[in-house]
Amino acid sequence: MRNDSDERGAKLLTGSHYWRDYLIEADVMLLSSGGDAGLIIRSSNEEQGVDAYTGYYAGLRSLDNALVLGRAGHGWMEATVKFAPGHDQIKALQWYHLKLLAYGCQIVASASILPDTQLAFAKVADTHCIPSGRAGLRSYVSGGVWRNVVIRTATQKDVLAMTGLSKKTGNTSKQASSDEEFGTVDFAAPSPRDDEYIFHSSSNAQSISSLHLVSFATPTTATIRGSVILTAPMLFVQDSTGGVAIPQPISPSLKVGDQVEVTGQVHTTDFTSSLEHATVHALWEGTPIPAVTVAASQAATGAFNATFIEVEGRLRNKEYGPNNTLLLNFDAGPQSFRAIMNRGRGDYLFAKLKPNSLLRLRGVCVVDPAYTRNLTPFVLLLRSPEDIDVLAEPPWFSAGHLIALAFGIFILALFVNYFYTRVEHWRLRAVLEERERMAHEMHDTLAQSFAGIGFQLEAIRSGLPEDLPTTHQQLNLATDLVRHSHEEARHSIATLRPESRESVDLLSALESCAQRMVEGGSVQVLASGNGDIRNIPLRITDTLYRIGQEAVANAVRHAHPSVIKISLHYAKNILTMLIIDNGIGFTQSGSLSGFGVRGMRKRADSISAKFEIVSESQKGTQVRVDAMLPPRMTFISWPQFLWKYLRTYQADDTFSR
Repeated sequence: MRNDSDERGAKLLTGSHYWRDYLIEADVMLLSSGGDAGLIIRSSNEEQGVDAYTGYYAGLRSLDNALVLGRAGHGWMEATVKFAPGHDQIKALQWYHLKLLAYGCQIVASASILPDTQLAFAKVADTHCIPSGRAGLRSYVSGGVWRNVVIRTATQKDVLAMTGLSKKTGNTSKQASSDEEFGTVDFAAPSPRDDEYIFHSSSNAQSISSLHLVSFATPTTATIRGSVILTAPMLFVQDSTGGVAIPQPISPSLKVGDQVEVTGQVHTTDFTSSLEHATVHALWEGTPIPAVTVAASQAATGAFNATFIEVEGRLRNKEYGPNNTLLLNFDAGPQSFRAIMNRGRGDYLFAKLKPNSLLRLRGVCVVDPAYTRNLTPFVLLLRSPEDIDVLAEPPWFSAGHLIALAFGIFILALFVNYFYTRVEHWRLRAVLEERERMAHEMHDTLAQSFAGIGFQLEAIRSGLPEDLPTTHQQLNLATDLVRHSHEEARHSIATLRPESRESVDLLSALESCAQRMVEGGSVQVLASGNGDIRNIPLRITDTLYRIGQEAVANAVRHAHPSVIKISLHYAKNILTMLIIDNGIGFTQSGSLSGFGVRGMRKRADSISAKFEIVSESQKGTQVRVDAMLPPRMTFISWPQFLWKYLRTYQADDTFSR
């Protein structure tokens, strides 16, 4: 069992409260000086706290070189046995064999140095002894290690065997056992355990901070004591006044937390001290000292050189360094610094760390140019990946993420634009297909019916006698009406037929339509276009074509012109269509309520175009349509386009509902 802490009164118990006569023995090692460690017997009423139990305790105490035997009852009463002169002192990191026996009211304890060197024993007979209880292990102000723990029934022979060992050691043990060896005694009055025991070094050790006062001109040898804070790539030792680097020491195997004594030659610079050609002696094991929390600007002053500190910084970048190391570069406000960590287990954490993360680091602060390379004021030497805590991940709105977001929105806008264009194309295609179906239906039904009626009327007229002029006149009138209706039906069918304007531009389609209307007559058709000709959405193309077709038809039917001009003007976002004739015109009065004009105006409103007719008697007529064109997609204009599309889509969706 191992206890690395220096708690006051740590204990571990086992067994039954009804155990009476038994013996417990174990090999015991103290991990530090200034405390004790040992065995408990006949324990009960245990609670947390110092001496918070009822029972007997025997242990080895290094502070006063004693075998301690006493009784705890939520307080402490002891009988102390000191080793005889000439014996070794109780040392940390050395194995001892300790026995503690309870038989009746006789309590016996003995200690020896392994393998078999008897040091001392103690025996007391407690007049008001504790009859039974559990067994356990205990330490006080020191860590401890126990091995080969044995608990067994005790007899009188065991008592004699333990006290018989004392007789073989002669006067030494008698002197050691003093008044407690024979006879029945009470424990002394309760005496407080000395909670302020301080280990006073007998060496000429000095504080680490005093090394800065040594003259660099005179070689000086110094001895310091402290706790190991780092073992690689260099040994660093720290005490309450500061830290020191020890390059290439002569030392045993050490770990962080060990208390050591170092003797070496002092070497100082502006901000650093080191002990060169040093010899290191391990004193005892201890717990690692906590880090001192400082700001990066404080560490940059050099005041915390060779000291175990804790500092926060934002990771700027990371890289692989020489000698199998990992390098982390940090910014802490205006201050920058670097952290160095060995590879191995650190590779996993190194791969997970993201630039611009906020980290808390614990390590040894070093201002030596051999580590800083004069790139940063100080370097932090990390002991393990556990010395890095991630406080905050990098903010999402980084430059890379914003660029990716903008690119994603741009791609989405292109997709929306493509999807919107395709939907409009499909919608118009459905309208055109429906018109074509209606044109076929009218051709196959209405037009052919008119043709059949006209044929029947011609047949009836041919079969009537010539002496019926009134009947012939009525049949001629009916035939003319049927013929006129047939022509109107054909005109309607021609209007409904979808022209292929995907491959022919709007101006060419209007010119071709006008030429067909005036074919065989004396009307001249002039077509012109100017501006930056561009592709027009099919919906706008079809609407302008229908308006132009109606305007040309009205001019041919009613104005009797000699010239019809068709012109298209392409501006930035506007397409202007003009249909001008030099016919008889008309006088505008009130609203134009003709069916054809209302149809053209309604078509213009469907694409949010401005429709205007200007005409005077004997001066011709001008039909003007200003249609808004969708803006060309650019990196700057796509948000506006997307917003407009979403509003249009929402309006269409509301209307459809």
